[in-house]
Amino acid sequence: MQTGLREWNVGARRVVVTGASSGIGAATVRLFRQRGWDVVGVARRAGRLEALAAETGADVFAADLTDQAEVDALRDYLADLGPIHALVNNAGGAFGLASVEESSADDWMRMYDINVVAVKRVTSALLPLLRAASEDDGHADILTVTSIAGHVAYEGGGGYNAAKFAEHALVAVLRLELAGEPIRVLELAPGMVKTEEFSLVRLGGDQERVDAIYDGIPNPLSAEDVAESIVHTIELPGHVNLDLVTIKPVAQAAPHKLVRGELRPKA
Repeated sequence: MQTGLREWNVGARRVVVTGASSGIGAATVRLFRQRGWDVVGVARRAGRLEALAAETGADVFAADLTDQAEVDALRDYLADLGPIHALVNNAGGAFGLASVEESSADDWMRMYDINVVAVKRVTSALLPLLRAASEDDGHADILTVTSIAGHVAYEGGGGYNAAKFAEHALVAVLRLELAGEPIRVLELAPGMVKTEEFSLVRLGGDQERVDAIYDGIPNPLSAEDVAESIVHTIELPGHVNLDLVTIKPVAQAAPHKLVRGELRPKA
């Protein structure tokens, strides 16, 4: 499914945002549109994408990024659309908080597929389009949203930690492999972000457990906070490469160290 609701801006830069149907992805689409970018939002849920297109004027494409045929269809659609100047690999997810011993291997496979293999699929498919755009525009960008879970391990995070550590490694290798080309390889690793779906999906729809995670935490990050960082990173001058941006709420010193209650200076 593709939806085009307007004429593309002549000379505007174009960005592809995956995981665009909710949370950080949807907030990123909105902010790029506010900044005058042409945007293609990609996700599985066509209905949500259609609503986002109607709201923002973005173009959208429904695809399951764990399916190579659907990624190929996305590539072909974008090739016909015009130059692609930036890719935001935002699609991802976590399933469960069980221990390494007790967790489901199927959940681990799902997390690896969406957080790692899908990023590889999309990046490989769109690199030729990004290269072509960089010849005319001076540079192109690949920004991947990972997680602090890809940098610091924590109990109950086994499968998600493993997938995000792998995603972080993928980004680091890609940066080395593209050295010498005018393509920036950027990583943004959020900490605690309160969105409508991430923790609810991770905990199998248990709203009570989700509420307990955020209970008493002063100002966890919002999807809009992360979107602002994504857009800022990409809108920096083309010679500036923010290899790794780590963003956490002040109340989170580490994945496993959270402050609950008011933040106050020590006496």
